[in-house]
Amino acid sequence: MPPIFKALATITVWVLFVYGCLAILGGLIICGMKTTSLVGWFHQFVGVASLVLSVVVMRLRQKME
Repeated sequence: MPPIFKALATITVWVLFVYGCLAILGGLIICGMKTTSLVGWFHQFVGVASLVLSVVVMRLRQKME
């Protein structure tokens, strides 16, 4: 795999990981305020999904080496 694709995959993994952590944290804060719990659950779902996607992208990057 060319080095540019490795770099792009690494950047993508980090962006997905940071976004996932922040989305889960935001979802917990929103659920804690008990304003609209559906929005909080949606943030948590999106956070977990982005963490799973970051793992998938990292595994693909490792397999392409």
